[in-house]
Amino acid sequence: MLVVHALWSPARGVVLWAEDGERPATTSRRSLRSARPHPFAMPASQLAGIHPGKQTSVTLLLPSRASGPVESPELVRRRPPGRRSAELSLTPWSVPAVVVEPNELADPAEDVRYGASVAHLRALAAFADDLAARGRVLPTLRPGPEARWRPVVQGLDAVARRALVEALPPVARAEQRRSGDTAGHSPELLVDAALDALVDAAVRERLARADAPVSLVPPRRGRAPKALPATEAWLAALAGPDPRFESAERELATLADALGSWDAVTTEETGPARATFRLSEISTLHDPADPGEDPLDQTGDGTRWVLGFQLQSTEDPSLLVPAGDVWAGRADRLITSAQELLLAELGRAALVYPPLTGALRQARPEELDLELDETHRFLTEDAARLLAAGFGVQLPAGWNGRRPLGLRLSVSSPPAPGVVTRGGLGREELAKFRWTLAAGDEELDEEEIAALVAAKAKLVRIRGQWVSVDAEALARGLEFLRRHNGRRDTGTVADALALAQGAVDTPLPITSVAAEGWIGELLGGTADRTLEPLDPPAGFRAELRPYQKRGLSWLAFLSSLGLGACLADDMGLGKTIQLLALEARERSAEVTHAGTAPGPTLILCPMSLVGTWQREAARFAPDLRVHAHHGPTRPRGEALRERLADTDIVVTTYGTAGRDIEELESLPWHRLVLDEAQAIKNSNAAPSKAARRIVAGHRIALTGTPMENRLAELWSIMDFLNPGMLGTPERFRQRFSVPIERHGSPEAAETLRRITRPYLLRRLKTDPTVIDDLPEKIEIRQEYHLTREQASLYRTIVDDMMEKIEDSTGIQRRGNVLAAMAKLKQVCNHPAQLLHDGSPIGKRSGKVARLEELLAEILAEGDRVLLFSQFTEFASMLVPHLSARFDQEVLHLHGGTPKKQRDAMVERFQSADGPSIFLLSLKAGGTGLTLTAANHVVHLDRWWNPAVEEQATDRAFRIGQGRTVQVRKFVCPGTVEERIDALIESKKALSDMVISDGEGWLTELSTGELRSVFALGAEAVADE
Repeated sequence: MLVVHALWSPARGVVLWAEDGERPATTSRRSLRSARPHPFAMPASQLAGIHPGKQTSVTLLLPSRASGPVESPELVRRRPPGRRSAELSLTPWSVPAVVVEPNELADPAEDVRYGASVAHLRALAAFADDLAARGRVLPTLRPGPEARWRPVVQGLDAVARRALVEALPPVARAEQRRSGDTAGHSPELLVDAALDALVDAAVRERLARADAPVSLVPPRRGRAPKALPATEAWLAALAGPDPRFESAERELATLADALGSWDAVTTEETGPARATFRLSEISTLHDPADPGEDPLDQTGDGTRWVLGFQLQSTEDPSLLVPAGDVWAGRADRLITSAQELLLAELGRAALVYPPLTGALRQARPEELDLELDETHRFLTEDAARLLAAGFGVQLPAGWNGRRPLGLRLSVSSPPAPGVVTRGGLGREELAKFRWTLAAGDEELDEEEIAALVAAKAKLVRIRGQWVSVDAEALARGLEFLRRHNGRRDTGTVADALALAQGAVDTPLPITSVAAEGWIGELLGGTADRTLEPLDPPAGFRAELRPYQKRGLSWLAFLSSLGLGACLADDMGLGKTIQLLALEARERSAEVTHAGTAPGPTLILCPMSLVGTWQREAARFAPDLRVHAHHGPTRPRGEALRERLADTDIVVTTYGTAGRDIEELESLPWHRLVLDEAQAIKNSNAAPSKAARRIVAGHRIALTGTPMENRLAELWSIMDFLNPGMLGTPERFRQRFSVPIERHGSPEAAETLRRITRPYLLRRLKTDPTVIDDLPEKIEIRQEYHLTREQASLYRTIVDDMMEKIEDSTGIQRRGNVLAAMAKLKQVCNHPAQLLHDGSPIGKRSGKVARLEELLAEILAEGDRVLLFSQFTEFASMLVPHLSARFDQEVLHLHGGTPKKQRDAMVERFQSADGPSIFLLSLKAGGTGLTLTAANHVVHLDRWWNPAVEEQATDRAFRIGQGRTVQVRKFVCPGTVEERIDALIESKKALSDMVISDGEGWLTELSTGELRSVFALGAEAVADE
């Protein structure tokens, strides 16, 4: 096991180094001039192969004994630990390292574990990116001279910064500042230095991606010259990749003076509480929820608007104390110096919101009365300013800012769905448009519109909801309605799609789009069920199921519109055969004419699926000419162009595409298909960048999991299919990721579903309307018990790790929790996996003993079985043991298995006389394989993402399976396996818009809850 650590070096930036559990822990003699080489650090050249970067070395102060440095808690060595000395000291060690960019800290490879310091650095980079996205930055002038962006950290941001300082793992500040120092960098200075650099990089990255040129105007004091060379150079350096610029000293002094007002805005230390403002409406005449007989309350008469003052604890944000209680002294036991703090906070807020000045003239201010216009300005402008300055704001429930006054579009198209399958259909097909005025998605009638125009107020109440009205925008919106509804308005399919996605500017925002006919079916995601089903060509050697014919029609439909499509059918429903049917149909004599046959299609897939595509095409569509572009002998240059002239489909791997991207992007492609498209879920990863560079007339993504963990993964796939459809990553994050993932916003989730629905087709094989002849799947919780040896090791791990967890906080605590989890999983498998001592399996594991009993029953019935484990080491231990135990070959597929050997294994297992036991790595063998010869699936150790387990099970439970599939998941009662299994089951009821975070949620449990989860119950140990 390899553990990667990270630190922020003020001189270098992000530095990575790694501990290698395989390297012998022997030390070399101390050099008189330098620190000793770290005995089990990975060489920089090898680490650069995992994380490409500039090779270097750093001197770290690490806790050490006489025998060498102490291993990190995350490092799992493959040998028993030696005898330990009680004496510890901080000793300098020279460590090979690489310097990388922060965005290169993607998910680790198999057999690589990130230490707590990497998680902390990623959290720090995310915080910097969030500050840049919210505009909590200011430009400044640094010596050099250099133009830099710096963070502005106030309010709750200051709380977040303080938490990052306190959570900084010791290893992240272990770099020795200078020879002879016995202490590393200050946590506070290190976090601030890293935050400065990361914010500067984040802002420059956004400016580089900006659609329009950036115009920056610095503030000036007095009568500064209108244009200075220093100013121009400074502005250019702020927007460019290089912060350095040249200028005369006198001009720099003038520029520095002009920037003084911005430099005065400082980062604040967080206090025990902050001011929070609550806007309330108090009705003096009637119930504010009942507007009476009038269609809308034009003036707000009878409503008094009050802005109340409160103190909110920064340590416990749920604690809110009204100003009246503060002045009465009832808050002193909750918040230190509450009265002085509230007065200071109100004074600071008055700088942002000047109307508070009047309230501060009172001895004990509690609230501020607002007129209607003042209320409107507070709702639309001032509240946002206070929030940006770090204050809290609470708005009334009747405020309808989330559903603004806007336009509603109704679109209708020819109702006959058959028209969409014939030639000639395109994005320019005409449709009828009808526009209306709406509050949110509620259409307003003529009386309400007339009352709205007559109101001439900025804040009106419509159907019990207060709505902000911009008189000028309303006038433009009404003119828009008269202009477009005064005649028979028409638009194209492309227009309707762009309007539905919010990609078109209108005088008022478009709050909803309602569509009828086949456009409505497309926007509503029901086109596959209403299109005329298509049959494959005569030469296609397979009978498509009804849902597969609908999928073929849907793919052909979107292809005719030039729109990218994501076929996200469940595993085993035949995405490959639907794509082959589409390719065969487009190239058949029934569709093409002389000289109009499409060019070649390029398919990118994992290496394990190259052979699958070749075999499936030869089996079902033998007329298709397929070329596997892979291996050292693959054609290049003119030879490749000549080969493409006689090729319909080119299949290559993501890795090969990245290496040959210069050539592949220069070739004309009819279509680009990504199989297992989750390979591009990280938009910054090499496969994603390579795929986006390839130009094709149509794009298709095939994946059973379009989103595994985060909404950013869905953005990456949809942006590949239809670039720009979901906006920039920053815009998507602000519009969808933050509202849905952080706040569970149903409105944002529904908007995202509406936008992506036309381009994403997902069917589940458990749906009887999709497939009704798939055999039954039986899921069984396979219980077993630990041996005495396992129980003893289990208790030792819990005692040792709980002591570390109790003494740690923040990121370090999370790392300790996950390390404990990994070790407990290993001891539940077998003691030898935890100890890495190479000892025989024997009778030492209750799990292995129960597995042997289970396999004996399965083999006696003449059945075959798939065994999945997340631990390659455990699988390697089982192969010789099970082979000897049952006197037969045991196949073993893992991440290091070559493609040719993988294909041979699959073919042998599927053959009539193939082996009965197939042991697979969960990651390497959990996708892309058809192993229907097995009707038993066993999950030896639980993976805490249920979707990953389901994908693995689908290797056997898929089309072609004729027998009932039994799925067993090993669980030991009274251990962490049982308790986490129960917690996961309870979380399956969450809404689809809540994104799973793997084991991350486990680390948020309290120490008491963790002890309960980890504790060993009496029922866990077998009676002997």
